[in-house]
Formats: sequence, structure tokens, C-alpha cells
Amino acid sequence: MTSNFYQQKENFFNLWASYYDCFLTTGFYQGVHQRLLEYVALKENASVLDLGCGTGKLMNRLADKFPTMKAIGLDLAPKMLVEARATNKHRKRLIFVKGRAEALPFADEQFDAVFCTMSFLHYPHPEQVFEQVSRVLAPGGRFYLVDAYRGESNFASVIPWIGEMRLYSKKQREQLGTEVGFSAIAHYYLLPAILLTIFS
Repeated sequence: MTSNFYQQKENFFNLWASYYDCFLTTGFYQGVHQRLLEYVALKENASVLDLGCGTGKLMNRLADKFPTMKAIGLDLAPKMLVEARATNKHRKRLIFVKGRAEALPFADEQFDAVFCTMSFLHYPHPEQVFEQVSRVLAPGGRFYLVDAYRGESNFASVIPWIGEMRLYSKKQREQLGTEVGFSAIAHYYLLPAILLTIFS
């Protein structure tokens, strides 16, 4: 995949960053996060990674619920990270870094849980993302994948100013997990057409 693909994505989210937490997206993500948190279990002093962290809303909500958790948020767009740092309510426990999900700049088995919420549809190499998550996830850890869902048929779309987006069926998600040694232990609908898959 050319650097132009990533640059297009970065440019789009940089432009959106200042307006990302508008009423519509805030309400949507609040609903998704509230339902997601019902299914999250973290051990004491857990180390967490959030892929495509955006403005850091999920990380703040996780830190509220799990007071000993420490987390790193990774995003491609620098201006999203600026917004995340500005609204960071847990500065000693949450940090935000720039990077790609396909080439994570972290050590093997560094994290007890990895989250990917509404960003997996943007990644051009999903198998590489799973390989990287498998590498950085500690034994016994869990991968929480939340994304839009259009049933068991393949779906891809190209929007000129955003680029390609792809949605994955339950079977496709499970297959991506199987290829790196994960087991899909559950699927849950968080909202209509928003599906959580938990891997271990």
C-alpha cells in the first residue's frame, strides 16, 4: 500500500480533529463505549493499548472505571493526538503517540488488553494488524475489536476524501484471529450494526 493511502487518511482525520467531538459523534461514541465497558475485564495494574484512539474518549472512560490501569493511545493523525492530550483527565496514566497499527512501536507481550474501536475499517492490511496485536498482547490478554457490521457478506467502499473502508463479517473476523493463534470467544451487538468481537 502506497504512502499516499496513509497520507490521505492522515489528512482527513487531521481536518476532522477539531470537530470530531461534536454532538453527533459524542452521543454515538458514548453509547458504544458504555456498552463496550459492560464486557471489559481488566486485571489490577493492567497495561492497555488503544489503536486508532482518536481524541482519547475511550481511554478516559476506561481509566475512570479501572483506576490502576495505564494505557497508550496510538493514532495516525497528529491533530487527533493534540485533542486527546488536551482532554486527558488521567495524565499520569494515559499517553498518546503517533503510529500505524500495521507496525506497532511496542515490545512483545507489552499489553494485557488491546482495543480497536471504529477504526479497523480503515486499515488496508487487516492481517498485519492482527499479527501486530498478537505480538504485543501478553499471554492471557484480550483483544476487543469494535466496528461497523453489515452481515456475513463482504463489503468495501471508497469515499473520495476518506479513501477505502472495509467491513468484516463474524466469520472473517474469526479467520483473521485464527491465523495468528487467537480464539474469538464472543460477539456482541453494542448498537444496531456495531459489533464487538472479543479475542483471547
